[in-house]
Amino acid sequence: MPDVYEPHRHSVPRDEQHVYQGCSRAGPHSHSEHSSCSQPGSLWGQSCLQSKSSKQLVARAGCLQELGGASSQFHWPSQPLRPSPMWWEGKHCSGKAAAVAALQVSPRLLQVPGFVRNMHQRLVSNGPPDEGLFMDILRLTEAHPTDVAVTLLRCAPSCDRAAAIMWKTIASSRTTLEKVLPTLLSVMEGWPLQKMYTSDGDNEDVFALAATRVLWEILRLPWCPEPFVEYFPNLFVALLFQVYISTEQVSEDINTLWKRCQEENGLPTNINRFVVNTVRALLHHLRCLDLLMAVERKCAWDTLLCADTHHYAVGLLAREMRRVSRPFCSGTAFRLLRWLSREEPRWDLAALAFLVEVLDCLDLSEWGNLILEIMTKYLQSKSMERCHLALKGLVVLSKDPSMAKKLCSLSERLVELLRNEDTEVVKRSLSVFTNLLLNKDILTSSSTAPKLAEVLRPLFDHDNSHVQQLSIRLYRDVMETVVEQGKKPLKMLVSQSLLPLFFHCHDENQRVAQASRETLLCAVTFLKKRKDLQRLLKTDDLWSFAERLLAEDRSRAAEHLRRALPYLQSPQEPLREAAVRTAALQALRTDDSPSKTNLRVQVMLDERAASLGSSSGSRQPGQHQIP
Repeated sequence: MPDVYEPHRHSVPRDEQHVYQGCSRAGPHSHSEHSSCSQPGSLWGQSCLQSKSSKQLVARAGCLQELGGASSQFHWPSQPLRPSPMWWEGKHCSGKAAAVAALQVSPRLLQVPGFVRNMHQRLVSNGPPDEGLFMDILRLTEAHPTDVAVTLLRCAPSCDRAAAIMWKTIASSRTTLEKVLPTLLSVMEGWPLQKMYTSDGDNEDVFALAATRVLWEILRLPWCPEPFVEYFPNLFVALLFQVYISTEQVSEDINTLWKRCQEENGLPTNINRFVVNTVRALLHHLRCLDLLMAVERKCAWDTLLCADTHHYAVGLLAREMRRVSRPFCSGTAFRLLRWLSREEPRWDLAALAFLVEVLDCLDLSEWGNLILEIMTKYLQSKSMERCHLALKGLVVLSKDPSMAKKLCSLSERLVELLRNEDTEVVKRSLSVFTNLLLNKDILTSSSTAPKLAEVLRPLFDHDNSHVQQLSIRLYRDVMETVVEQGKKPLKMLVSQSLLPLFFHCHDENQRVAQASRETLLCAVTFLKKRKDLQRLLKTDDLWSFAERLLAEDRSRAAEHLRRALPYLQSPQEPLREAAVRTAALQALRTDDSPSKTNLRVQVMLDERAASLGSSSGSRQPGQHQIP
């Protein structure tokens, strides 16, 4: 058997044999017959096959069996294959030099697509394959990967039996697979069709689904091709994108192609389910078994198939991957950063859902600015789902000291979002502000402090106890971090918050009550109230504090009563009791000609006295129920 192998001339049509000229046999049985290249510019100037691995042998033998060939008649070279030498411009060259020489003969390159179609047709016709055919496929692919891949996708988009053999042959060599994967990825991302060019000038569109069919066939091999580890982030993102886009839009041409795929290979009814199966096969090949089990337990695959819940499933997949397959997270995050950096990216909601779950896998000193740019863009979105995800990402960024200062420019938008009706949006906005003010180098500006204090005050009474707690603690942080020139305009707002904070000191939620006490003490200190008021708060003598506070400024009696009125309707009994008692204390201090507000309060006091008489029992002021 010769130690240098070239394509078999007998397997090529006569009109195409001139392309093979220049490839010599350099073995003991052929040296005299092929001692030199007859013409320069061989198409096969460089070969990828330096040696044969056991995986490649298995692949070829499997291909023969699929075609019905007798494996007993199939013999492999007894020695490693080496690149074929050639003559170019009067010099003997091989390896890279031969490849460079071959590329200079551009007319011959125009025939690459024709050779690919011919190889495919020979396999379709069920003719007996030989070693030369498989070698031809590999050599041609190594020299011209894009031409081979695109032509094969065009002539066999359904990846029929013959095309599957050719693709598996290509996948049996790491070198050739590495060269065709970028082309497959480019096609997969161009749903539904991707315009591709080949050396013969053909620019016919290629089906993205055709590339996914190829990937599925390669994943059916009994081993994991090594390039899949390196290309996992790109393949994973491209497949998830196809799951979504094939759920939303499927053209008639794609449906026709898919019916042909089903007829030939017995694939699932729905395209998106087939793509999900390809995702699972990819993860299984890469031994991500814990991730597969975790996603199966949470039924995320079915959720992935619905357009309305797709991004939730992608986020869940990201959380599980971060937990059990962390090494793959950073590469996937890099790919998504590039995806979301496009001007108008498709599939941005799901991409954002995945990215925000794995941000802590990235080096923010290197990627923080790009992440902040993306999150800032989606923070302005009218879509609350995108806005919420952007806030989730900003919560992570705000914890990093190097990024915190850069987030200060978003304060105006964050204040605006605190007025939003979406509880999660409000909660995330509060968390971002809280994280920022934990940084000792960040102070609250004189312009932001009153705006923030004004919007925080209504949140003390929010239905969500976590929002209450966050808003009350943030209110304290604002008072502690406001710049000197901002203190005076803030004092009026702080003085108006004393009574609401006092009421929430009686909150049934112990955490809200504790936060209210701490913030009330801070407010009294900020306003430079009398030392005895601070002492009463420190000793938890709340009702003595209330009496002295109400007695301190009789001119604001009506204002105090107006602030107490909403709490008379509170769903929490301790807050209703505190409001009634406060109103009663204030009413006793009014003159003999009560205002209209006082008359209204008196009527309400009478109504509340009857209902509280039987329910208050022996409860003492200042006691709290734990929910």
